[in-house]
Amino acid sequence: MATGAKDYAAITDGINHGISGLRQSGALDTISAFGAMSKAAMADGALDKKTKELIALAIGAAKQCDGCIGFHTKALKRLGATDQEVAETLGVAVYMSGGPGLMYAGDAWLAWQALEDR
Repeated sequence: MATGAKDYAAITDGINHGISGLRQSGALDTISAFGAMSKAAMADGALDKKTKELIALAIGAAKQCDGCIGFHTKALKRLGATDQEVAETLGVAVYMSGGPGLMYAGDAWLAWQALEDR
């Protein structure tokens, strides 16, 4: 892992643990509805799953969401995204969000690169 990089695997594991607790503590319907929405939104259609995951990563970086970066970089690795696709996507995130997007695009790139170390 690159020096100073966030541990996105630990971040997403922690989020999954928290979501599990929410599910068990009375938010089952809400969590289930979000899962169904995610499944519907990410299904192949006019845009394939990889394109949708690239969009999600760009939004995650632009919105500075560590969990989004962690989950979507992992999905992109599974879907066979290339360094060039991820880099261009993060370039769009910077363009659309300015300086804060650049900072989180850097973090998203480190998350992407860290998956190669595993």
